[in-house]
Amino acid sequence: MTDVLIAGVAVADIIMGVAELPRTAEKYRAENAHVTVGGCAANAAIAVARHGGRAHLAARLGDDLIGSLIVDSLEAEGVGLSLSDRRRGALSSFSSIYIDRAGERQIMNFRGQGLSETIDLAKAPRARAVLADNRWPMLTREAIETARRWSVPAVIDAEAPFDADAVRGATHIAFSMQGLGEYAPGLSVADALEQARVDFDCWVAVTDGPEGVWYTAPDGVGHIPSFRVAVVDTLGAGDIWHGAFALQLAEGAEEVAAIRFANAAAALKCTEFGGASGCPDRRRTEEFLEREAAMSRSNTAPS
Repeated sequence: MTDVLIAGVAVADIIMGVAELPRTAEKYRAENAHVTVGGCAANAAIAVARHGGRAHLAARLGDDLIGSLIVDSLEAEGVGLSLSDRRRGALSSFSSIYIDRAGERQIMNFRGQGLSETIDLAKAPRARAVLADNRWPMLTREAIETARRWSVPAVIDAEAPFDADAVRGATHIAFSMQGLGEYAPGLSVADALEQARVDFDCWVAVTDGPEGVWYTAPDGVGHIPSFRVAVVDTLGAGDIWHGAFALQLAEGAEEVAAIRFANAAAALKCTEFGGASGCPDRRRTEEFLEREAAMSRSNTAPS
């Protein structure tokens, strides 16, 4: 197995499937419901584990009921939690999430209380790549330093709000479109990515859901489209993308191949209700890629 260190947020997700997203102060009835683990880093760790990697998660938790749910769920997935800090008397983070029939989501998050300020990664088992979200800047910096010490890829899941100083030293920054817009407001995607490439001196990309992924390349900005699927639930798809991408880099893949693999994993996740619980495993992702490649060859073959 290939080891990946993931540092960042782990929460519990209380997910409700609804016809339409709530707009008024009244009672609503869900059509479907699911309770699962969530959060950027935890979801990415699940993606790593389900795709055959060994995921080591550094997250902060409380010793409350929510914390127990998170720990039990991640251990059932095979995610290593020896680096995570579970603090006595602290309240773990959780989210209430509504998902409409189009698969779009509305999230209300409680960030937790009394949780640790950071986690010491000095004794972390050596990994082949490090992935961190930028929602916990102190730990993001620690994760980047750890990757630099090991001379392995340091991948950042860059969301808004974006703290530029927290991600310096990363080898790969993958923005959401919202995160890129906050970093470089008013610029085109190509200009914003080029500015980020120069500013952070690393490979840069931006994920944009159904529109695919743009990335910096030697001859400018490249684009890889998303796979078209019947969308049921987009919750966690971006986190699954980052986990699959980081694992591919850890296994030695080039960035373009890693993007295609991550796009497939994220697309398949969108076909399942229940956040990260809908993450595919490696067999399903690879079979999907093979089918898509066969269809592409068939469509381009001369008649």
